[in-house]
Amino acid sequence: MSFTAMTNVITILFCLAVLVQSVRLMRSLKQVRDVSLNDTVGALDTATAQARTVLDGLRQTLSTDGTANLRVLGEAREIRDELDLMIGIANAAAERLLETASTVQPSFEKSAA
Repeated sequence: MSFTAMTNVITILFCLAVLVQSVRLMRSLKQVRDVSLNDTVGALDTATAQARTVLDGLRQTLSTDGTANLRVLGEAREIRDELDLMIGIANAAAERLLETASTVQPSFEKSAA
């Protein structure tokens, strides 16, 4: 047998092996497509329905709790402004007390001596 004939026979054997593997792969893919595709689509539909339910609940929660939080935030800002005013008044009173104490203390030391 010549070298050319031998390479042709080997090439034919490789082509047959590729054909056999292609047929096996096509059968496997058809089986996977028939079984898994239906399961995958069903799972995807279920997940989508659950996501819609969660989003609806979140939308409802945000609409009710968001307005309540805005109201509380407004009240908190009012309280903060009142506290800032009280702190300013207390600081001014403390400064006046320190000034009065510093003017009274030297005269108190003179009368005690």
